[in-house]
Amino acid sequence: MQSASRRQFLRSLAGGAALGAGGVWATPRLFAQPAIPAAGGRLITPQTAAAVDKGLEYLAAQQQSGEGEEEGAFRRGTYSRNVAVVSLAGLAFMASGSTADRGPYAEQIARAVGYILRNTRESGFICYERAASHGPMYGHGFATLFLAEAYGTTRRDDLREKLAKAVKLIINTQNREGGWRYQPEPREADISVTVCQVMALRAARNAGIHVPSETIKRCIEYVKKCHNSDGGFRYMLPPGVSAFPRSAAGLVALYSAGVYDGPEVEQSLKYLLQYLPSPERSVPGGHYFYGQYYAAQAMWLAGEEHAARWFPAIGAELLRLQRADGAWMDDLGREYGTAMATIVLQVPRNMLPIFQR
Repeated sequence: MQSASRRQFLRSLAGGAALGAGGVWATPRLFAQPAIPAAGGRLITPQTAAAVDKGLEYLAAQQQSGEGEEEGAFRRGTYSRNVAVVSLAGLAFMASGSTADRGPYAEQIARAVGYILRNTRESGFICYERAASHGPMYGHGFATLFLAEAYGTTRRDDLREKLAKAVKLIINTQNREGGWRYQPEPREADISVTVCQVMALRAARNAGIHVPSETIKRCIEYVKKCHNSDGGFRYMLPPGVSAFPRSAAGLVALYSAGVYDGPEVEQSLKYLLQYLPSPERSVPGGHYFYGQYYAAQAMWLAGEEHAARWFPAIGAELLRLQRADGAWMDDLGREYGTAMATIVLQVPRNMLPIFQR
């Protein structure tokens, strides 16, 4: 894969039409490739662009090719062949400007779409059974999000059919508190699984799939109840402490549900800024890339002032953490870490509708 051709492709998109403004639940619209906003252009440096090139080339080289049930999957790490990793890699490729039918990474995206479609059951549940984690609704949420973003650029009937079923499963498994948990059943709920589902619902709604307003209203109520007085979020409704990864996720859950203002939003932004990446701050171990994935979205959606503080800092940190082969290490696997890191660095490109306010 030649990085020069990828850069040329991005430049050709820079003159494209921007998506219209509006709330999350505004009238559905067809997706166009948006122009890269001025703020985003300043936040992607030559160094971070080169790091993304290396990271995406690494991911492309690790994806399974050829025919068979594992085409499009990734085979390394704790979550080898998991639909979440495939979907996050697909989103990373799409964040560069490629789609399933055009661009330098079209082949990789098409493989990922095929893998997800093959592993979507008649019930709508997306899961590769032999690689299911303890919490398969994580994978279902990421996979539904990826399908929605892919459908927005292809309008394929087969994709829409399975996407609609996946969305219906999310709607039907919301529990009485308004959230979601590990299994596709309406029992417990936690903030981490909930954000995966509400992001998927927002992306699907933007792509023209019906999502009841009541589902989102109940989700907002649940997320707000998980908000702590220090500005962070606890994991579940019973009293608990705040932590950076789930607090970033909680704020993005509110944004995805269309809540851009209010005391919870302002307090959460202040809480997250305490964790602004710095050379003096040791890189945390647990859920590092998960937290940064949501923090990048939160700061981008918060506006230019917050983005201008966050992205140079996380960019410098991720440059220090990248391996010589282009990958980023994570306990869940290099493919997972690399997908997350390249998504974070590309958020200012504003190519994915899910990252747009």
